[in-house]
Amino acid sequence: MTKSAAISAVSFDVGGTLIEPWPSVGHVYARVAEQFGIRGVVPEQLNRQFAAAWKARREFDYSREAWRELVNHSFAGLSPEPPSSECFDAMYEAFATVDPWRVFEDVRPTLAAVRARGWKLAIVSNWDERLRPLLRELGLVECFDVIVVSHEAGFTKPARAIFQCAAAALNLPAETILHIGDSRAEDFDGARAAGMRSLLLDRKAVPGGDGVVSSLSAVMDVA
Repeated sequence: MTKSAAISAVSFDVGGTLIEPWPSVGHVYARVAEQFGIRGVVPEQLNRQFAAAWKARREFDYSREAWRELVNHSFAGLSPEPPSSECFDAMYEAFATVDPWRVFEDVRPTLAAVRARGWKLAIVSNWDERLRPLLRELGLVECFDVIVVSHEAGFTKPARAIFQCAAAALNLPAETILHIGDSRAEDFDGARAAGMRSLLLDRKAVPGGDGVVSSLSAVMDVA
């Protein structure tokens, strides 16, 4: 990676970087489940089991079937039976809408600052067919020159190929692109392995060392 190359574009992860579930995954699951007769499930318990299932996932392909399995793991032991197909469908569709999502406060100012500097903007995200419509409803889709979604590209981060798709779509050398996301393996290491520069976003961390930053605005400090 040529660290002296001038930055010409910034690419962003989406979940945990640009937007987050609000008030939480567990709250949304519990609310929808109650509509289908699953009552008394505590959102915090769902959050813990979802987090454990998410951490333990292997070769997650972001298909509807993969999400169904993740939901079942989240409800395991908390309800007599897994959510019905109708209940799962309602949960899946709920996350296709803007209601359970919040855009982080540093997103729009950072995107505007990047654009003002003359850099291109891209998204490189592991997501499914719901992402583009969701970004459109959130008023974010028009902010980006390129949007690369794993569901469409056929590759998931940290595969080099998905970052290469973004570089090709931007018509830029990889070393001129800075990628930022909240996963060390998928974003930080994945982008660097593809020849890009990268920053690891951890909003709860004290920034410093090995490219860790606590705000998206840190991209403006990279020459």
